[in-house]
Amino acid sequence: MTRVFSLSCPCCVLGLTLFLAGFCSWQAVQARSMPPAAHDEAGFIPLFDGETLNGWIGSVDGYTVEDGAIVCIPNKGGNLYTAKEYSDFVLRLEFKLTPGANNGIGLRAPLEGDAAYVGLECQILDDTAPQYAGRLKNYQYHGSIYGILPAKTGHLKPVGEWNTQEIRLEGRNVKVTLNGVVIVEGNLDDASTPKTIDGRDHPGLARTSGHIGFLGHGSKVWFRNIRIKPL
Repeated sequence: MTRVFSLSCPCCVLGLTLFLAGFCSWQAVQARSMPPAAHDEAGFIPLFDGETLNGWIGSVDGYTVEDGAIVCIPNKGGNLYTAKEYSDFVLRLEFKLTPGANNGIGLRAPLEGDAAYVGLECQILDDTAPQYAGRLKNYQYHGSIYGILPAKTGHLKPVGEWNTQEIRLEGRNVKVTLNGVVIVEGNLDDASTPKTIDGRDHPGLARTSGHIGFLGHGSKVWFRNIRIKPL
C-alpha cells in the first residue's frame, strides 16, 4: 500500500524543520573543521613522501625522518636540497621549532655556497628566544628573505606548536604567508636598488631557478606536508 505524507501535518512540518536545522548545523561544523586552504590544493605536488629522504640530496646525514616529518638532527644539519630545480612556484609546508632554533629555506639555490647569498633564503628562526633579544637586524627575523626583505614579526606560534607557511616566488616578486598572515611581500629588484638592506652582494638575485632546501644550523626543527605548485 502506498502511503502519502502531507506537509500540512504539523508533525511533518516540525520534523522537516528540525532535520534542515540539524543538517545546516552539521555543514557549519564541517566547514569549520576543514584545514585552511584545503579547497586550494589543486596542482600541488608532494616534495616529501613522509617516510624517506628520496628525492633529496646534500646533507642527508644531517637529517632524519620522524613521524612523517623531516627533522634536522641537533648539532648536525647542513643543507638538504631537492634533487630537482624549480623556477616560479608556490611552496607550502608546516614546521615546528625548538627554543632558539635556527634554520632556513633555500630558494633558487645552487648546491654549493651560502644559499642566503648565492640563492635566496627565507629565514626559519625562533626569533622570540632570549638569546636573540636586541641582537637581530630587521632582515634576520623569521620569514625574512635574508638580507633583502624584512618580515613582519609576532606571528609565530609558541615553540613546540606547528606553524603553516607559504612562499610564493614568481619572477621578481616574493610573498611569504605565515599562519594565514602575509609577513613579506615585495619585489626583488626594488629591494636591491641601489643595494640590498644588508649592504652585501647577493649574486643569487640574478638566478631564475635552482634547488629548494633546508639550511640547518645544528638545532632541531621539524618540517612536514611539504608540497609545491610550479607556476
